[in-house]
This record gives sequence, structure tokens and C-alpha cells, in this order.
Amino acid sequence: MDSQHWTSSFDTRSSERRAGDVEVIAAYLHKWRCLDSLSNSLLRRLASAAYLEDLDDGVTLYRQGDRGTNWYFILSGEVVMTTCSDRSNNKDASSGFHHHSSNNGPSPSSSSSSCSPLTAAATYSRRLLGRGSWFGDSVLDDSPRDATASTRGPCKLLRVEQRDFRSLWQKHQDELIQLSGNTGSPSSPSSASPANHRKHSHHHHHNHQLPQPPTQQQQQQLHHQGGKRQGQRHHSTGGMSSRQGSQENNNSANNGRSSSTSGGLGIPSRDPPVVGDANVNCAKSPTTSPQRQERNPSVVSTTLAADGGVLTASGNGRSNPSPPSNAQQSAASTNAGQPSTGPTGPNSNSQIAPLNLSPSERAMMMGKVLKTLIMAASSASPASALIRDRKVPGRGTVRHCLVGTEMVDWLLGLSPEVHSRAQASAMWQVLLDEQVILALSKEHQFKDKFVFYRFHEDAEGRGDGPAGRKPGQDAVRDAQQKKDEVISTLTQLAPDAVLKAILRKPTHDRSPDDLEIIYEELVHIRALSHLSTTVKRELANIIVFESHPRAETVLFNQGDEGVSWYVILKGSVNVVIHGKGVVTTLQDGDDFGQLALINNAPRAATIITREDGCQFLRVDKDDFNRILRDVEANTVRLKEHGRDVLVLEKVSANPSAAHRHSASSHYKYTVMAGMPQKMLEHLLETRLDARHLSVRDEDIIRPYSSATDMFLDDFLLTHIMFMPTHQLITELMRNYRIESPTQDKEFVVASKSRVVNFVYQWVTSIRDPVFDETITHSFFEQLHSEVHADARLYHTLREEAAMLDHVQELLGEYRAARQQGGSLATLTWTLPAGGQSVVLFSAVNAAATAAAGNRKGSGESNAASAFSAEKRRPIRADDDIIFRVYCADHTYCTLRQPVNATAETIKLNAADKLGLRHEELVLAEIKSNGEKSVIADTEVSIATCLSINGRIFVSPKDHLDAMTVLPDQEGPSDGTCNELEMFSTRELAYYITLIDWDLFCSVHEYELLYHVAGAQPFRKIKSNLDLFLRRFNEIQYWVVTEICLANTLGKRVQLLRKFIKLAAYCKEFQNLNAFFALVMGLSNVAVSRLTQTWERLPSKLRKMFTEFDGLIEPSRNHRAYRIAVGKLQPPILPFMPLLLKDMTFTHEGNRTLLDSAGLINFEKMHMLAQTMRTLRYCRSRQLLLQPPTPRSEQEVRNYIRNLRVIDNQRILTGLSQRLEPKRA
Repeated sequence: MDSQHWTSSFDTRSSERRAGDVEVIAAYLHKWRCLDSLSNSLLRRLASAAYLEDLDDGVTLYRQGDRGTNWYFILSGEVVMTTCSDRSNNKDASSGFHHHSSNNGPSPSSSSSSCSPLTAAATYSRRLLGRGSWFGDSVLDDSPRDATASTRGPCKLLRVEQRDFRSLWQKHQDELIQLSGNTGSPSSPSSASPANHRKHSHHHHHNHQLPQPPTQQQQQQLHHQGGKRQGQRHHSTGGMSSRQGSQENNNSANNGRSSSTSGGLGIPSRDPPVVGDANVNCAKSPTTSPQRQERNPSVVSTTLAADGGVLTASGNGRSNPSPPSNAQQSAASTNAGQPSTGPTGPNSNSQIAPLNLSPSERAMMMGKVLKTLIMAASSASPASALIRDRKVPGRGTVRHCLVGTEMVDWLLGLSPEVHSRAQASAMWQVLLDEQVILALSKEHQFKDKFVFYRFHEDAEGRGDGPAGRKPGQDAVRDAQQKKDEVISTLTQLAPDAVLKAILRKPTHDRSPDDLEIIYEELVHIRALSHLSTTVKRELANIIVFESHPRAETVLFNQGDEGVSWYVILKGSVNVVIHGKGVVTTLQDGDDFGQLALINNAPRAATIITREDGCQFLRVDKDDFNRILRDVEANTVRLKEHGRDVLVLEKVSANPSAAHRHSASSHYKYTVMAGMPQKMLEHLLETRLDARHLSVRDEDIIRPYSSATDMFLDDFLLTHIMFMPTHQLITELMRNYRIESPTQDKEFVVASKSRVVNFVYQWVTSIRDPVFDETITHSFFEQLHSEVHADARLYHTLREEAAMLDHVQELLGEYRAARQQGGSLATLTWTLPAGGQSVVLFSAVNAAATAAAGNRKGSGESNAASAFSAEKRRPIRADDDIIFRVYCADHTYCTLRQPVNATAETIKLNAADKLGLRHEELVLAEIKSNGEKSVIADTEVSIATCLSINGRIFVSPKDHLDAMTVLPDQEGPSDGTCNELEMFSTRELAYYITLIDWDLFCSVHEYELLYHVAGAQPFRKIKSNLDLFLRRFNEIQYWVVTEICLANTLGKRVQLLRKFIKLAAYCKEFQNLNAFFALVMGLSNVAVSRLTQTWERLPSKLRKMFTEFDGLIEPSRNHRAYRIAVGKLQPPILPFMPLLLKDMTFTHEGNRTLLDSAGLINFEKMHMLAQTMRTLRYCRSRQLLLQPPTPRSEQEVRNYIRNLRVIDNQRILTGLSQRLEPKRA
């Protein structure tokens, strides 16, 4: 048989193997003598599930204490099973491995001897398995591995994953037991459980004698010799092997790829482990998890070779003896005063240990409230009480227990805010994480099942005290008052608790829904923003949660080998360098250790937790490297003239099906990078035809959804970054005119159809910006003419001709709108001198006329007409704007310039009007706080991007320091509290939302690109986005200004109530932009320090504000806000600064060009387009709000449009301190 044939069949994932692959593998297995006795049924099932592992000497398959994920069968070679047992307990570990009776030679006795003085309490026992043996059946009952398995010499193994082996065992249990030989197989079915089978099995092995560990005297001599090598850096040689991942972890994450070469898919891990450098104040244990063995101070172990040397990994991958160094001796005596070190790993204590040392005060309060309500409700019927004494299997009667299902049922009935069992379970999970409730099973995940729980004080034996008796009336009344607050807080904390519970699961137990939740979290972690979507989805499979309850815990030491990358979820760490001390502190969202995933350099610093309860996401090196290898294996590179022109990635068309290894899942190719022309060709060939158009506006889906192929939409939204319009239309016409005698008719027609479909999608998706490029007009006309001519030759192009007719109609409408009096005709805007926002010049005149009419008594109709005159339309590049430019002596001139006029043009025109010489002039913005910002000559839309009270100055370059703030830039001196109280809060929120919606709908998706990449290269404006961002700042500082200008305590309390209620209404109207602005204004230090004012606020409003403040909490990249907005349906006014932050991280964290030849990083374009699609989604439905009862409609509108604010924080803080001086 052709070896390439069966190798490729083995390399196929088990879920994707066809009948032909199974036949090829079965034929290959049939040739092995040790498998002769298998039935055809079992052989075929092995062929469909097994992977072939071709390994070199010294590869560790798994380690003692690991959770198993694979079962193994030895086809050739030998495997050493090493068990480390505690002699003080006099226990023998069962190794769970079996040998085929056909092996030659008597089985040797296992070698067992005491370890070195460093591990005097432990004994190593070794056994050797040969051809025909199988091991690893602990996967049947999820018990830990009871021995460390490593290869001795080259080996060929069959590997079967846990899920598949369980299926094999159910159907072929007797045959598999028989395969292990007549060696004490269970005599009855009842005794054939996995645990019993491993316990009672006997083991036969080849007659190979393993080296005996040296005596204590020999070890002392070796230690003496090692002292001569005190300066050697063993952490970079022998120490390396002790920290490297086991082969099983590599295989379990490999999803079906067989391995070859030394170490399989990972760096070979040598058995046994070796103690590291003396600088590392930690030691290694053979039972420590393979990925994180560098940090367990409780046990130090060394395993010695036959000649007494320590086994180390040399450059050729063989085990070389080396004397132990003084580092190995000193590591045993770790200083008790040193920071504690926490063991971590895929199934380590850091994952299952409590997240906190003790419950927080807030958590204890919430637990007390819920327990009081439970006991109050149970007092009438003690027999059906939730908290009662129960008989627990194996533990007898346990006092004061609850059951998971009953707890969920009770919480569902407690409040209408609890909508589902999943939500209720997540709320209990919060209290379980905080140790307010404890599981009798010690599990960290709350289960809506017949599982027993107890409250914290009951578990500590205080249940018979006051906490265990019926609560008094005062306690019940207090709990009823706090109930809504507790439910609200638990609802906010529940999603985070669910995420942590999922992350703490063993990686192989994560469901497709779990993986999607993890992926959504990874999308918003800035430390991962540079990674592709595929890599993030793969990380969801292997990333693990690590927590350290105590401060001063060492994560790793300077000089350690780097094996993991960390992202801080909660807490902070100190970065310590020898000789320098703490050099920096890292906080939530920061990451460290990333270089360890790229090279093998030692750790450059020591990382120590700064506070209790630190939590991390951890990516281990071997897992990350495997992901990169898998991505590369699924990457297709198309080359021309020896260089890449298109890079594609094979991905599942249905990611959830891929996670389930569904046999029905199919694949597609996504573009990772490419030359612009090649990406366009690929797009036309694979995503477009007349019968299946891609995403249109009416097919809007949620951002970050993977349900639809977004390649076409990504290209349309971002092509201006890498393929300007003039280049795009040239390529489109070339692809349309592809006709040649060598091409068949069907191909020619399909090519023409695809181009027309692309053009139609382009025009309908992007709208006016396409027509704003006048070069496109002649292109559309030419294409329209050619399509109609071709439609007479090819009747199948008639539908495409109709599409081009529609495009021509849209072009005609655009041209008509651009004419005088049309909706897109050139308008004139003005920037008022008083610091208000930009408005239409005609609207100013109309408002003045309306005000005059009001004085004459004819007001309401004129006012209404004034507002209709103010109805916004997006600012266009060729519109005019009127604004002032000042000199250093505060004289000014008034200019009327196009919005897209450059700073240089404005500077020269202002100089002419002010009589300044042109030499060495600068244009600058002077902000209200005196900060000066020089404006580059190439900048455009200058007047619309000023800060709230900013002014434009022109000055000689050497006189820049002479420019001072204008008096009116300081803002108002009197508040408008009396005027504000005339308006109802709902009315204010309604008109704020209408105005904000008007501004939001004026922002085109392209303006986000102009903002993050700079408008100058595109020669475009972003004025509408600038005004929307300015509006956010206006509302924020309006809140602070009004409160700080209120001279009496009563007025300030009144304003606080008003603004909190206003924020509540904006939240109800889904105006999250204004909601954030209002809450951030209330959180401003000038307001938050007014303790006397806040103390007078009713407790209900204080609680409401606390809830709002939690929603804008920026930790975890605004996770609370992202969860909340993810539950909303459009129309939505999103928090725009966060969208721009996401765009900026993507743009600055990812290169646009991957090489000097012009290969475009399209993964970056996809991530940018995801954020841009958010705008489209949020406004995919019209804003329809129920108008409030009209009382002072026009006055409210005029007030909201002309807010006067102080934006100088120094002035605001000074006003605040005068209102409430600091207490002594």
C-alpha cells in the first residue's frame, strides 16, 4: 500500500473521514499482528476514530495527575509508565495500562526506590509497556492520570479521543478487555467498570530493566560536584524540559492531526522533571500540570539517570546526564517570607480554587437579604422550606441545606426581573463565586439540578445561631426594601459570573454555546485585537481561567522559561526586575508574557499580584503554537512570479458545526490578505451572481455575527483604504470586457453579470459617497450602455440591464438634488461666536425672525417654521461655513470658506484680512484652558472639529506664546436652573434624543475611517462625526456646569434629581450616547465631591445612579455596556467614543500592508468593517418615540440646541470647592 495514501487518510479529522479513508486505514491496521484478534467491526471503528502518532524518543504523552483526553494503543516501540507515590501514606498508584499476551519474554518487576533527600516522602515506580499494550482508559470515568507516560525510543501509537473511546468501550468492552490479554479480566459484567478494570488488571511487560535511582550517598556526592557548577544557568537547559507541555495536551487540542518528528506537535517534554535555576524561588512537582510546573513550592523533586546525573534536554532532543546544581539544592529551602506561588494549569488548583479569600461586604449583604427572604417565606411551611436539614448520600444528615433546582424556582418567583432559569442560575453563580453559598460537592459551577448548597454561615456551624432562626420583622422589612437593589446588582454581575464558570470548565467540556460566549469576550479584549477572527475562535477552545486569591503571589520569576501569555481580567500586578524593584504596574485589560509565545527567551521580569482576588486569562505556549500551525495548514497561498498575491484560509461555513465536529459541516475560503486586484477578482468569482446577491441593507445582521459571509460588504466598506475609486472602476471595466475568442459564452456572461451585481451592491450600500466621486458618473453611463447592448446578444443579461437602469435612476435623482434648491444643494453653515454648535446660517436668520414674532405675539407658528428650517441635512464637503479667526490682540476677521478648505487656505485668507504677512504663519486652536494646538496645513473641516469653547487663532510662529484665551471662552457665569425646572424631564429627554438622532443619522460609515486613518489622504471631511462627538461633550459639561453654578444646596439637589431622571429617560429611549454623557457628567470630580449635596439625595435615586455608574464602568473594555447594548434592538444611539476606540485599536494594532509589494491585510479590513456595520445596524429602523404632552415645545428645543457650558475643568473644580469647601 502507498504509505502516502494511508498517511493522508490518518491526517483527516475523524468526523470527515469517508468510507474510502476508513477502508485504507483498516487495511493498514490489519497488517499489525497485535491487532489480528480484532473483529472487523471493531477494526473499522478504530479506523474511523483513531489517529496515528509517530513519535521519537523521550516524548511525554501525559503526566500523573492530568485529566485524560486520549486512549493509546502501542503498535511498535515502548512506553515508560512512571508513578510517583507518597511513601508516608503507603499507597500504590494504579497505572491503568494493559499488555497483549503475545509479547515475548517474561515481564520484569517494576523498579521502585525511594527518591533523593529532596523528595524523601515520595517513591517512583516504573513499568515498561511494549507492542500490543494499551493504556489511558482513565478517560472512561474522567479520573486523573495515575502515572506519567513517555516514549522510550521511536514509537508508533494509535490514539483515540475520549468521546470516541467511550463509544468503543460501550460496544466492544469484552473484546477490548480480551485485547489486553488473559490477565485477570473481570469475571463478571458488574466488575467491568472502568475503575474496577484498572484496579484488578495485571500487567505483563518486556524484559527490560530500568535504571535504578542512586542512593542517598550517591546523590550527596553529586550535589557536592554540582556545587562546582554554581554559575551555570540550568533554567535554560535542564530547567526547560520540566516546564514544557505533555504530548497529550498537544494531541487533545490538535483536533485530529497526527504528529510526527520529535515531540509531535509540541516541543518534547522530558520525563522526569528537573529543578530549575536558583533565581527561581519555586520548584517542580511531577504531579503538577504539564503546562505550569514552574510554580509549586511545596515539593521539589529530581529524577536521576543511571550514572547519577540529572536528566536534561539537550539540543538534539536526547536525555543527557548532568549533575544537579546548587540551584536544585537551594530550591528545596524556599524562604517562607517570599511571596507565595500558586500552581496553575489546565486542570490546576488555580482554576478550581475559590476566586476570593472571603466574601466581600456587598456579597454578604446580598446573601443575607436573599436568605432572610427565603426563611421568611418558609416559616409558614417548615416541611417545604428551602433551607432545611436533608439526607445527603454518603454524608448522612446535613444541616440547613438547599437544592439547586429549588433555589432557581424560588428566585424566578421572587422578581419579574428574573426572566429565565439560566438567568437565575447565573445570579446564584455570582454568590457561589463569592463563597456566600457553598456547594457540598465542592464544585465551582452552580447547577440547576438536585445538587446541595449551603449558605456561608451555615457551613461554618453558625446555622443554629441567629442566622439559622426565623428572622424578625425588622430584618424582613429591611430585606424587602433591599430586594430590588440586590436583584439588579446580581443581574448585572451574572454574565461575568457565567463567563468565569465557562472558562473554569475543562477545555474539552466546553459546548458550542460556551465557545461562542468566550469568543464574544475575546473580541473585545484589546490585547487580542491584532489577532485574526480565526485565531480568536481557536483561542476560545484552549484559553483558560486562572485566579489567585492572595496578593503577593508570584506568577513567574525573572529567568524562568516563558510558557504562557496572560491577560488581566481583574486586579493588578507588579512587574519587578532584579536590581530595579517594581518598574511598572499592570491593570485590568493589560497583558504580559506574550513574547514567550514567539521565542524561548527567559522571563525578563518577575510578576507578582498586587491585590487579593486577581483573575487572568491564560494562553499556554504549546496551545498557541498549535493554533498558528493549524491556521497555516489551512492557508492557501496563490503566487505569481514567486510572490504571494492572494492568501485564503479554509474555514467551516458553520463555526458551531465545526465545534461539534459535525459530519455535515462544509467549508469555504475566506480572504486573509491579497493584492487589491486579486481580491476583487476572487470576490467577483466566488461571491456574486445574478441569482444570489450578497448582503444588502435589508439583510442587516448584528455586528460580530458569523451567520453570513461578509466578504463583499467588508470590501465595499473599506476599499477606500487600499483601492481608490478610480482604480476600482478601472478594474471593474476590465473584468466586464473580458470577452475573447478563447472564452466560452457561459463564462463571458457570468463575468459580466458579476460586475453588474457588484456595481448594484456598491451603489445601494454606500449611497451618496459613490456619486460624490464625479469620475463614477461617466463609468455608470458607459457601463449602462454596454450592458444594454450585451443584453440584446445575451438574453440572460436582461436582469442585469434592469439593475443598471435603477442605478441610472439613482444617479439622476442625485444630480437633481445637487441643483439649486435641491436637497443636496450647497448650503451655508455658521459657527456661532458664543461657543454653540454649528448651525445652518439660514436657520439663524429664521430663529431671529421667530424670536421677533414671539415678541409681537404671533410666536408659535413662526417658531415652528423656524424649527423646520433648522432640520438638519448632513454637512457636505462643498458647503460653506462662516466662522471667526482671531489674532493675538483678540481682534478678528470673519471668513466664509468651503468646509473642506485646508488650514493653509484659511491661514492665508485670514492673514490678508487682518493685514498679516504670510511668512512663518501658523493656524492654531486655543482651548478654554489655555492649551494651544497647532493645526497642520493639510487639515480640513477646521471649524467643525474645534473643542466646545475653542477658538481659531492665526499668528506668526514666534508669537505663538502671546496668544491668550478670550474672556467669553470661560463660559457662562450664571446657571439656568430656574429655566431648566420649567421643562419636564421626559420632554427634555425626548428632544435631546431627536436632536442626537438627527446628528447620528448624518454620520456616514466612511467618516469613522477618516477619523482613525486621517482625513487628509482621502481629501474628505468628517464634520458630521465631529459634531456628534461635540454633542456628547456638550451634554457632559452641561451637567457639571449647571450643578456648579447652582449657589444653594436645595437647587443642587434639585438638579441632581433632574439629571438622574433625565439619564433614566435617555436609557429608556435607547439614547446611550446621551445616557453616557449625563452619567459621566454626574461622575465628574467637580460633582462627585459634593458630599453634602449627594447626602440630601433620596436613597432610591442614589441607588439608581449607582446602577447607571456600573453600566458605564470601563473595566474589561466596557464589558457591562457591551452586554447591555447586545440585548437591544434598533433604533439605538450607541456610545460613539467606544466605537471609535474599537476602530483605533484595530487600525493601530494591525498593519495595512503586510509586505513591501502591496499585500493588503484584509483581516484588518474585516475588523474595521465589523465596527462600521454597527452604525448601520443601530439605525436600521426608524426612531419612533411617543411625543410628550406639548407644554413648551419650542422653548425646550431652543434651550437644548444652544447649551452654554464651561469645559475648563480647573474652573469647574474651583466653583465646586467654593460651594462645598474641603472638610478639615
